[in-house]
Formats: sequence, structure tokens, C-alpha cells
Amino acid sequence: MDSFHGTTILAVRHNNRIVVAGDGQVTMNQTIIKHHARKVRRIYNDKIIVGFAGATADALNLSERLESKLERYNGNLTRSAVELAKDWRTDKYLRRLEALMIAVDESRLFLISGNGDVIEPDEGLVAIGSGSVAAQAAATALLAHADLDARVIVEEAMKIAASICVNTNNILTIEEM
Repeated sequence: MDSFHGTTILAVRHNNRIVVAGDGQVTMNQTIIKHHARKVRRIYNDKIIVGFAGATADALNLSERLESKLERYNGNLTRSAVELAKDWRTDKYLRRLEALMIAVDESRLFLISGNGDVIEPDEGLVAIGSGSVAAQAAATALLAHADLDARVIVEEAMKIAASICVNTNNILTIEEM
């Protein structure tokens, strides 16, 4: 699946904390149409944090589907993510959805894609969207070379992404556990 433009979502697990941030910019072609979009939210009784890159309607559809899987599998994020990815890959309607998702709970961190991928990154961090490379590189460097807490790492990495990526702004929604 191609990289999606128009947002940056970053998740970092560090020192028993998980922080997920998303920028607030919404673009249509070359025009910024919104600055304060909320692309990171809590679902399933506030126990799961999700962040999306891609088409808004598709992202909301996937969020609802993940939440129904979480209800079906009693909050088991791993099982729910795998079942969602299977549906996403095999269902004729879902295959056309253009989005990527990050989903986290207190112990797991996943990137979920329409290709059927459910990836748990080795380093405890992952980013999606147009500014993902900058955000992930900055977070990786900060984790390795600075003694900062997870929230500060995410805030600083997202600032760097916003300074490089024209589809990312510095108005952040941040959720943490």
C-alpha cells in the first residue's frame, strides 16, 4: 500500500508509557482546509488508542470495525487487529479503503494495513502518513541519544516532522497511557 499524504501519526513506547500523536492538518490537493482535525482517539472504553492516515471516512469506518472486533474478542488487541486485517484484505468493499492505522494498548503497538499487515515494530515506535519518515527518524534519534520521557520525544519528533513535511502541521492531538 502506498504512503498516504496529508497527516503524520507517531506512536512511541518508552519507560512503561505509550504516547500517540497526530497532527491536525487536513489538505485537499494543494489547499489546507482544516488545522485542528483529531486523527488520534481512544476507543473501547478508553483502553485502546488509534491513529489514522488516509481518507477520513475510511479511517472512521476502520475505527468502528476495530472497535466491534475488540468487543467480540473481549478487548484482545492482537486478535482484533489480525481479524480486522483479514477482513480488510479479503472483503471486496474494505479492500478499496485508503488508510493506515496505528493501534495501541498498554502492552501492544501495531501498524495495521489493508495488505493484511499487522506489524509490531521492534523498537517500540512507528509512524504513518506523509511526515512519517521524519517523525520516526527524529523519535529514533531522541530515544537513542536523549534522556527524555515518551511524551517529550513524541512532541519534539512531531515538531521536526511539521518543519519538513508540508502536509503536517504542529497542532497536535496527543493521547497517552
